[in-house]
Amino acid sequence: MPTPDRSGRLLVGTAIVLLALNLRVAVGSVGVVLDALRADLDMSVSVAGVLTALPVLCFAFFGSGSHGVVRAIGLHRTTAVLLTVTTIGLALRAVVDSSGAFLALSVVSLAGAAVGNVILPALAKVHYPDRIPLISSLYGAALMTGAALGSVLTVPLGDAYGGWRFGVGAWALLAAVTLIPWLRFLGHDLHMDNDRSALSLRTLTRSRIAWATALCFGAQSAQAYAQFGWFPAMLHDGGLSLGAAGAMQGLLSAVGIPMTLALPALIAWAGSRPVLPWLFALVTMAGWTGVLVAPASAPWLWAVLLGIGGCAFTWTLTMIGRRAHTPDGTAALSGFAQSVGYVIAGLGPLGTGLLHEATGTWTVPVAVLLVSAVLIGVFGTVVNRERYLEDELSQ
Repeated sequence: MPTPDRSGRLLVGTAIVLLALNLRVAVGSVGVVLDALRADLDMSVSVAGVLTALPVLCFAFFGSGSHGVVRAIGLHRTTAVLLTVTTIGLALRAVVDSSGAFLALSVVSLAGAAVGNVILPALAKVHYPDRIPLISSLYGAALMTGAALGSVLTVPLGDAYGGWRFGVGAWALLAAVTLIPWLRFLGHDLHMDNDRSALSLRTLTRSRIAWATALCFGAQSAQAYAQFGWFPAMLHDGGLSLGAAGAMQGLLSAVGIPMTLALPALIAWAGSRPVLPWLFALVTMAGWTGVLVAPASAPWLWAVLLGIGGCAFTWTLTMIGRRAHTPDGTAALSGFAQSVGYVIAGLGPLGTGLLHEATGTWTVPVAVLLVSAVLIGVFGTVVNRERYLEDELSQ
């Protein structure tokens, strides 16, 4: 149930932002210590490849079942459970001695993150129905900050306290601390209406809104994961040093934080016009054009443009909260959009790598990414229309 008083709203708002801060550290904290981790656990290249692909796979698979969990045990209990699961996965994988166990416990921690991804829009709908753009921008910025912190702090923490295990495991403490405020809400949980079978994920396949949201989310996420995986390599092959290329990756991620915080004002300014999805599409296309034509001439500009385009992620999450009347509808739409969207997202880094390997250059994969960015605008236009999931399904 929504918290009525101001102090309660502030507490739950802080708890939502803290939850978001946890949802990417399991991803960001592994890549930076992968070499040391592989050597210590005797991890093969193939297993390491599976490990790097796990986030998208887990987000898609476990995200699809999140709505059912929420309807079974309640929204706040689901939040507490996912944080408990995330804490256990993060803590235990830091102490195991085999690559198989590390992989399995990574799945555990990512399962918790997958459920968290899905329920964030529902939590915003329940507690801030009158401030959805604001709370969405805050938790969107927290998601980006969590990914950055995982990448930036894991190595220094490990160096200070004895190796990669402490650096990777330390994030379990953040999850455990985040769990504390959610314990207060367990006695005032929100249970979805189990009689509303029209909002099952299977039924959502009939919804144009659901498909447009999923495809918009997938198109943006495919771009994002291709950038995470290949943007520094593109710039390095174009003439930048490895250090400079890595710095441009950091700039790309950092740009998204202030832009995400500006989203409430931008959404209010745009109104019912599909200005924002097309802005995200066009600046993404402009960034890829720069990478394609002159990767080393103004890499900071290409990074900034791609970072601005990446704000389509938080915009889409905001629209999920605005395209449904009820928390149940929001949770169902979020689960559908993210489970389908993350399957599509996997095509970004995979397709980019395959095209690069097949052609021996970055020209074709970058050109494909450039052209496919237009899909953010196409599907985002449908998402932006003032229509609602429940109304569409009742027709």
